Amino acid sequence: MTQDGVQAIDFARSFLWWQIDTDKLPPGTITVPPPFAYNNARMPLDCLCTVKDGARQRQFGLGASCKTEAVGAERDIWPQPNSDFKQVLSDDGESIGVKTYEIAGKQIPFHPPELGMQPERQVCRTADVYQSARIDITRVPADSLDRAGSAQAALDNRIMTARTTYQDGPYEIILDYPVKTMNANERDGFSQPDTGPVLVVDAGHAFEDLIQGLQLAYIAFNRDSWAELLIREPVEVAPGVSVYHYHRSRRIDAHNELFAPTGGA
Repeated sequence: MTQDGVQAIDFARSFLWWQIDTDKLPPGTITVPPPFAYNNARMPLDCLCTVKDGARQRQFGLGASCKTEAVGAERDIWPQPNSDFKQVLSDDGESIGVKTYEIAGKQIPFHPPELGMQPERQVCRTADVYQSARIDITRVPADSLDRAGSAQAALDNRIMTARTTYQDGPYEIILDYPVKTMNANERDGFSQPDTGPVLVVDAGHAFEDLIQGLQLAYIAFNRDSWAELLIREPVEVAPGVSVYHYHRSRRIDAHNELFAPTGGA
């Protein structure tokens, strides 16, 4: 159903950007000596998390997963040990780089090594480590879909996005994210997104410290009034050895919306 003024994020054209220029700012997040002092990194946006606390608002952009790499290297592009890497940028100058190795809790030395060891979750002020950093969001007109409409949109191979709004403690939290895996039943007018990752806020943190508690999760729903999160946490697989796994289920009362962009996607 098309509604005037409805817009959705065009995730195919929305990105996190950050710039490193070690000629101007000493390195603060790298573990491999770069052959070039200057680089712009672009990462697709996977989720936009908006947190409201009364009149205050913060936004966090989650980037798509990549692997740690030696940018510009003539060989051995994939440093060892290697990790999955996700960047999170806030709209007010914070970042958290999330690295996932073969075991939880692993750290490796920074470059230069006198900086010490890099934690698997490195929280920074972006001005301290990047020459610039930003979230570029493209929005386009969209159809707002009911349950039957979303099933048909899936069968028609339309791009879809979702928005989940819920209250957690003092915070109103709005998650915008692309619909990836989708279950569609046009006969019964049923649909169920199974998608992620998205960002989950820890409402126990103060508004100014929210980035410290951000977690990753998958999300699924088949009603407008609730969703279930599958949260990524360490799981012990042997004595003293843990790995990260999406395993803890959490049900939330929420308002879910589905959209199909009508232009620019």
